[in-house]
Amino acid sequence: MTTRRWAALPVLLVAVFVTTLDFFVANLAVPSIRADLRAGDAAVQFVVAGYGLAYAAGLITAGRLGDLYGHRRMFRAGLALFTLASAGCGLAGEASWLVAARVAQGVAAALLAPQVLTLLGDLYRGADRATAFRWYGTAVGLAGVGGQVIGGALVATDPLGLGWRACFLVNVPIGAAALAMTGRLLPRPLPSPAVPHTPRAGLDLGGAGLVTAGQVAVVLPLIEGREQGWPPWAWWCVAASGPILVAFVRRQRRLAASGRTPLLDLGVFTDRAFAWGLVAVALLFGTSAGLSFVLALYLQDGLGLDPLAAGAVCTALNAGFFAASLRPARFGAPVLLLGLCLLYDVVARAAQPYQVAMALLVVGAGMGLIMSPLLSSVLSAVRPERAGAAAGVLGTVQETGGVLGCTITGTAFFGTLDGGDWRSATLAALSVLVAGALGVLAHAVLRPRARTPVTATSGEQHDRQPDGLECRLP
Repeated sequence: MTTRRWAALPVLLVAVFVTTLDFFVANLAVPSIRADLRAGDAAVQFVVAGYGLAYAAGLITAGRLGDLYGHRRMFRAGLALFTLASAGCGLAGEASWLVAARVAQGVAAALLAPQVLTLLGDLYRGADRATAFRWYGTAVGLAGVGGQVIGGALVATDPLGLGWRACFLVNVPIGAAALAMTGRLLPRPLPSPAVPHTPRAGLDLGGAGLVTAGQVAVVLPLIEGREQGWPPWAWWCVAASGPILVAFVRRQRRLAASGRTPLLDLGVFTDRAFAWGLVAVALLFGTSAGLSFVLALYLQDGLGLDPLAAGAVCTALNAGFFAASLRPARFGAPVLLLGLCLLYDVVARAAQPYQVAMALLVVGAGMGLIMSPLLSSVLSAVRPERAGAAAGVLGTVQETGGVLGCTITGTAFFGTLDGGDWRSATLAALSVLVAGALGVLAHAVLRPRARTPVTATSGEQHDRQPDGLECRLP
């Protein structure tokens, strides 16, 4: 059984990798999509934004669906939908079809993400859980920092004459193979003695509508507002998001008080280690996404590199991340900050691309050292019966943090680019990223300790590993 559980890990990680990758992979395909489908500006923007918006808006509801109907079952449903939607993207004959398929991809990715996190927590215990989350962090990080590299390579090499469609069709055989293996390799999770049996409750549809509307009202302006010059509708959406989310919280409290099951168990926020960990996750993913955004602009438009050459420079980021993620440690935040400061210095001195790559190697190492310990410690701070809710919240924070990071970094970049000074614009954006890394470092120094959960099982004690993971001792 132990061998079978480890055989399930690649299936889960493949789902994590392709769904994270698709957030970035379409960026470098946009010019080809515009020319091939004669797509307008709005359609092209939503090819990228539609995926991220649907992904971010659906995560909390998807976490609850996993609690209701089984995380294994929802994982398979999400993987099947993602594979079909990827085929729809690759076969799209017009822009509206492509946008609709990208939204479907985002919905499927949202359905998958919290199930993967919960299944990892259920399938692996103690030191095995630390190992599983280390590989999870590696998959997320490599997909995030390498998405534009892979997208650029697929467009440039034009496999089988598919052009931009290869960015989406590549998911079809991967997804189909993973789906075929889930029934055989993905075992049912271990029962947890800490989780009491409770009768199944229905989905809070009103709460799902409110939280989705609130998240769309937050994320949509962040995605589209800057590129459209912050029109009035963007500010109205942001203003409306507050009352909508307040109404959602009140509804959840009212349902819980009346003995009914809310969409989101607000008790996940009562543990300070989880709540503060979410802040660090948002800063880390915002820094990572902001860096990917500014690198694509600086290397190609600022230094004049073609997509393949820019991708070659960015492989240093991937290499540093992968090497460091094999042995993650809590001192990753200082390394991340050091790497960004080195990158700032390199850009300020108008250094050569190979020097940029050397600085990116250190940045990637910092991300690799910190990502998996941070994610695993955040999730282990909540009780097992709240795992689905916590996973949905964590995924939402990851995606919203990434969007917010791109928005703030892009605002700093383009706000300084008015005179055509690419170096000054890049330095302004890097200043924002250095501030984000400082926030991650502050969390690493000041983070509260997670409370040790207590179970009713006799003869069983709980202790904490140095990385914050739960370990059962006889």
